[in-house]
Amino acid sequence: MLFMDLISEGSKPDLVACSSITIHQIAEALGRAVDARDPGTYTHSEEVAAIGHILALRMGLSPRWAEMVHIAGHLHDIGKIRIPDYILRKPGPLTPTEMAVMRTHAEAGASILEPVEIFRLPGGVADMVRFHHERYDGSGYPRGLRGRTIPLGARILAVADSLSAMLQERPYKEPMDFDAALREIRSLSGTWYDPRVVAALLDSVESVHQAWSAIRGEPVPMCLEDVLEKECFKANGSA
Repeated sequence: MLFMDLISEGSKPDLVACSSITIHQIAEALGRAVDARDPGTYTHSEEVAAIGHILALRMGLSPRWAEMVHIAGHLHDIGKIRIPDYILRKPGPLTPTEMAVMRTHAEAGASILEPVEIFRLPGGVADMVRFHHERYDGSGYPRGLRGRTIPLGARILAVADSLSAMLQERPYKEPMDFDAALREIRSLSGTWYDPRVVAALLDSVESVHQAWSAIRGEPVPMCLEDVLEKECFKANGSA
């Protein structure tokens, strides 16, 4: 049985046993597999991972924790493997019933990842995946957490996920331009998003835009790896 078939049926494969492949590579591959189910979001998980990594470093997280945010970014939507195609690919707004089903993907994703010991760290990858749709004012899901009761990594992914989604073209909406998306996120600082994460985004606009453009295949002066390396060097230099 294929690996993704195991996940969709509710089995819990042991990623750590795959010693010939790094966890990062597995996470990237799984993120692409999930994105491939919805052609309109084919780069979404990669964008969330890269943007989240940059924001984590700008906020002073250690390189190890920034890497955990990166991995969680690749895996944040893995629970969508259990969402029916007719909902996932619907070319328009979801009904309340369909939205309730869609919202199960956060808990489903965490349950897929929790058997992996390194992902079970408090506030770690599984928690980031579970809580990335929580909102700073408590109006999010799945548990309505508020403020700093939301794990920091999840607060970072909430901003990265929203920025990427705003920039994606969908059947029912045009993509925002980059500046408009930034304005939208800034307007929701303190309500949907942690103000500290929003400040980190506004402080790293150049790097975030370069990373996003590189993932989209646009001509940029630096490849994605170089952008992340530059941010890591900057973080180490200010430590």
